[in-house]
Amino acid sequence: MRRHITLWLKSLRAKLFLGLLVTTVPLIVVLLVNNFYSVQVVRNQVVKSNSNMLRLYLDQIDRNLQDVDNYLIDMAMTNLDLLDFDTPIKQDESRYLKAKIRLFQTINNAAGNYKSIDLLFLYSEKNKDLVMTQEFGRDIAERNRVALMIERMLENRPDTSDLRTWKTWQSEGQYYVYHVVKTEGVYIGAWVNASKLMVPLQLIDLGQNGAALLATDTLEPMNFRQMIEQNGIRLAVGEKTDLISSTSSNYLVIGQPSHKGSFYLFALISEKTVLEQLPYLQRISSIISVGAAILMLLFIIYMRKVFLLPIYRIIKAMRKLGEGHWNSEIENYPTSTEFEIMNDTYNHMVSEIQHLKINVYEEKLNHQRVELKHLQMQINPHFFLNSLNIIYNLATVKNFSLIQEMSKCLVAHFRFMFRSNSYLVKLKDELVHTKNYLRIQQLRFPDIFSYRIEAQEEVLLLEIPPLTIQTMVENSIKHAMNMDQPIQIDIQVRIIEEEDTRWIAILVADSGPGFPEAVLQKLQEHVDLTSEEGEHIGIWNVRRRLHLLYADRASIEFYNALGRGATVRIRIPEATEPREEE
Repeated sequence: MRRHITLWLKSLRAKLFLGLLVTTVPLIVVLLVNNFYSVQVVRNQVVKSNSNMLRLYLDQIDRNLQDVDNYLIDMAMTNLDLLDFDTPIKQDESRYLKAKIRLFQTINNAAGNYKSIDLLFLYSEKNKDLVMTQEFGRDIAERNRVALMIERMLENRPDTSDLRTWKTWQSEGQYYVYHVVKTEGVYIGAWVNASKLMVPLQLIDLGQNGAALLATDTLEPMNFRQMIEQNGIRLAVGEKTDLISSTSSNYLVIGQPSHKGSFYLFALISEKTVLEQLPYLQRISSIISVGAAILMLLFIIYMRKVFLLPIYRIIKAMRKLGEGHWNSEIENYPTSTEFEIMNDTYNHMVSEIQHLKINVYEEKLNHQRVELKHLQMQINPHFFLNSLNIIYNLATVKNFSLIQEMSKCLVAHFRFMFRSNSYLVKLKDELVHTKNYLRIQQLRFPDIFSYRIEAQEEVLLLEIPPLTIQTMVENSIKHAMNMDQPIQIDIQVRIIEEEDTRWIAILVADSGPGFPEAVLQKLQEHVDLTSEEGEHIGIWNVRRRLHLLYADRASIEFYNALGRGATVRIRIPEATEPREEE
């Protein structure tokens, strides 16, 4: 794995890609960081400006509520009619009713001075009597519904210990804000629909999808509930109690707590609206960043098609050429002029290599033919001289019958030698020639040695290099012959199969003393033992011819078999199919 990564890093493709990254990525990163920073700056400015605006509106609401608070407290402390209103009606009904009428006129006249609320009310806890101002509501039914909600709220005995806290009340999906001051058994309070407090906020421009809303102290929205649920907006209180700022579901949420009531004022601004306030150049930088990334991808694709693929085709063809596929030419295809020149040059070079390879191969074959001819001619004079020496010895003893038989055998021997002008002969002819040679040696050395030839029927029509067996037999007679003790020469030829390959196995063994250790070691190490006197030239000759004809597929082994003497084992691939004798 590490090696593949190292090779890839060294490739032209990787260097081009990394170079492009080094030059373009920093620019894109700078543009993205600058754009992100700009977005954050604009977002912070939007938060700050809208927060200040909310604070202004909320301070106005708090001041209006504060004015109402001051009135309620002042009335609770100075109006003596509240004492008679707190008296049970049964004690003095006339006095009670007069106080009730005066109180009603008082709060009814005062209600016109406080436009930020819906109504003022008085409630006698002892008499269970509620008095409200008239200037609100569309009809009697609405007034009665509000009266029931106020009575229900007062029955829960609201906390009046905090004289400056406006609380929220929810009923039938509507939210209300109220403040109650208690003096003895009388509640003095103010009541307003939460939507009325939001009227001034309708002048705020929060964008097409923006909204301003009130929320309770538990952050339940008093309005725009459907919008919040559909967009998954979450109202949350920040670490600073005087400012709430967060981002939720593509909305910027800005809030301010009221200093007079237990509620919050929120502004919901769409992120799209915020980003529309970005400077024109910042939007251009975003477009440039995206465009640079797209252009980099297109550039890589373009360079791959125009530059990398032609190089890859050349490398692929060169690899095939290195593996020995000499016909690995590059196909013609539309490409740049420079690559067309390179492809034509490469194809011309491959063509020249093919012709050169053929010429070298033919020259090598011619050289092998000449060398084989020379090796075969090298054997003929060697045996010819030995044969003349045998006839000379027979003539010395005047054994004319043996000379006649010897001459007949020599004629057959040399007829085979002169007739065999090819590199291969049938194994049957080679065995007949070897048998004739052995008969010549028996005529020369009667009763000194015997021989036995065994060959499978299926191998007789196969072909082997000429004089292969006869040369090994000649070597055995030359080095194993002992006038004091007869020897036995065995020749075996058979077919063996190994790894789905058929081989011709030839074994030549004698019962002599075997190869000397020094000679055997050199033979096994393929050391050339030939000398100026012609010693071991036959072995070298056979080994050389086998190599020229079969390369490394043929083998020749030398060893001393236990109890048998020198043994030569030759293995030749069955390269020629048997054919019928002509």
